[in-house]
Amino acid sequence: MSKVTSSFALLAVALAVSCARTTSVKDAPKLAYPATAKNPVTDSYHGTDVIDPYRWLEDDNAPATRDWVKTQNAVTFGHLASLPERSSISNRLTQLWNFERWSTPSHHGNRFFVSRNNGLQNQSVVFSMDSLEGELRELLDPNRLSSDGTVALSGTDLSDDGKLLAYGISRSGSDWQEWRVRNVDSAKDLPDIVQWVKFSSASWNKDGSGFYYSRYDAPKPGEALTGANYFHKLYFHRLGTPQSSDVLVFDRPDKKEWNFYGGVSDDGHYLIITASEGTDPRNRVLYKDLTKPGSPVVELLMDFDADYSFIDNDGSMFWFRTDLNAPRARVIGIDVTRPDRANWKEIIPQSEDTLTAVSAVGDRFLCHYLKDARSVVKVFTLDGRFERDVDLPGIGSAGGFGGKRSDKETFYSFTSFTAPGTVYRYDVAAGTSSAWRAPKVDFDSAAYETRQIFYPSKDGTQVPMFITHKKGMKLDGKNPTYLYGYGGFNISLTPTFSVAIAAWLEMGGVYAMPNLRGGGEYGEAWHKAGTKLQKQNVFDDFIAAAEWLIANRYTAPERLAIGGGSNGGLLVGACMTQRPELFAAALPAVGVMDMLRFHKFTIGWAWTSDYGSSDNPEEFKALYAYSPYHNLKPGTRYPSTMVTTADHDDRVVPAHSFKFAARLQECHKGPNPVLIRIDVKAGHGAGKPTSKQIAEAADRWAFLVRELGMKVRF
Repeated sequence: MSKVTSSFALLAVALAVSCARTTSVKDAPKLAYPATAKNPVTDSYHGTDVIDPYRWLEDDNAPATRDWVKTQNAVTFGHLASLPERSSISNRLTQLWNFERWSTPSHHGNRFFVSRNNGLQNQSVVFSMDSLEGELRELLDPNRLSSDGTVALSGTDLSDDGKLLAYGISRSGSDWQEWRVRNVDSAKDLPDIVQWVKFSSASWNKDGSGFYYSRYDAPKPGEALTGANYFHKLYFHRLGTPQSSDVLVFDRPDKKEWNFYGGVSDDGHYLIITASEGTDPRNRVLYKDLTKPGSPVVELLMDFDADYSFIDNDGSMFWFRTDLNAPRARVIGIDVTRPDRANWKEIIPQSEDTLTAVSAVGDRFLCHYLKDARSVVKVFTLDGRFERDVDLPGIGSAGGFGGKRSDKETFYSFTSFTAPGTVYRYDVAAGTSSAWRAPKVDFDSAAYETRQIFYPSKDGTQVPMFITHKKGMKLDGKNPTYLYGYGGFNISLTPTFSVAIAAWLEMGGVYAMPNLRGGGEYGEAWHKAGTKLQKQNVFDDFIAAAEWLIANRYTAPERLAIGGGSNGGLLVGACMTQRPELFAAALPAVGVMDMLRFHKFTIGWAWTSDYGSSDNPEEFKALYAYSPYHNLKPGTRYPSTMVTTADHDDRVVPAHSFKFAARLQECHKGPNPVLIRIDVKAGHGAGKPTSKQIAEAADRWAFLVRELGMKVRF
């Protein structure tokens, strides 16, 4: 991939729905939750008054909020520590996690670069090599940057000659990044430091004199983790100069919600500027001729009518992957000397599968498609002639295929639900793959199977779902099942190996993952069908998945747990409030739970392209109808719930989870626990150290073992 490539009616099931739990749960004493003060605030939305009793929990700096966090954590971690299964689960997770993992190599100058984790390292280490089988030379070990692994690499970019590494770091899981520069020969940092970077990578000039990056202005004191992020700006940092001297390349003071991403074309000739607006996949494209000092920024694609992802260029011919008039995407060519649409050329037309990514390597286009949410990779000549399929190892997910047009080989990884990522070397001209690094994990993948089924949602839409479990499992309705989903922001869920899920399977669990509307599995039409006024489709899809699993005797309500993170946390929150009797347990992680105020914090305003906004009367009605925080009802027995969040989450601020958990504890009726687990020195999830991942997974599974009445089988 070029370094400038952005970014039937309701299933009629006669269910004997039971709210019963296992004997151990029914006999367990009811937890005593900390008292949470109610200080109601009333807002009026288009004539509707809405009471917010826990608004005070939005102030993460307030002593009262910090005290609330401490008391909630004391109850939660005390309960988790009392679960006898947790220790053995943690030990098994540690064993499973302890295997060597590699990234796909990249080639710059005379060196190859790769990241490797030897097993239990909190963060992967970056190495350089003179050849693919040469000696590893440590270039950057993030584990040396903190004692607890909470400083993580957020991005890297190597100069064209492979002599300089620009790298970003984030602390405690925050989205804020600090970028530095390291000399590859000496593995020592230069004095350069660039701060207040967010939602940006770095891109070097062809001559290595500096790099382009995007940032916001420094936040006001106390607002770094909650303040709204507006007015993104694109800068150039010249090596050896202070950040105060960085040159502003492009901004739009009249467009506070536009974000800018700058990338240098592989030939070094152009700076490609992508302008996005929120999380809408549509974007604008501008460019600057870097061979002419003082050249202006030229507007190329400004209609905001489609997604245009820059692939590469051949002189003035720019190649883009786009969904313009092609919801499953195609490849087009635009000659910037004759940019009128009448001169555009279609190179690779839309197919039945969804084209998700394209790279130009070995003078060919390598096109990654999703066919029913699994990877298919096809090779085309530069004039669009189909050449061959890449022979992938099976049904799963492929990633990588990066490099330059002049490269003769590329690298990709391939993974499935039961097999960790193997890295392959691909000879582009010959069309052959060979394994470069194959992980050895202490997990018998041959003992498990994955099948894909299609089920009808409430409106008859056919939705695919992957189901993984131990071979020979009986369909007797008694299997503990973890149903995981997302359904939003054009993001696709594909088969991927997870150590935590491997442990769940070993414990006798079923793992089910539907591809809900709102995602990108079937292109933009599938995405749009789960947004704004149609967001309820996503929840209907998930509920229908649960009903299908029950009707087909995989599980039963008392053995069914649901989980998801971020937008998936919203999914869990909405479904457990709409159908509390359908699930035994719920694990909403870092979820968007207050749908009326999400746009008031950090980057939340950007999500209105998917969710809509409470500022709009019609969209307010839809949001209010499913907002998890606002749809909790007093006296209801909700599933056993463990909300998870983190104190440094500046993507979905923890106030969402705080308020939801407080209201859930107020409304819930029954002995089954409803807890909140608040991680410290952690964020939305990116860069989370291995030790924290193991601890959280052990807590999650120990919680479900108790609530689903499971027996640990290791």
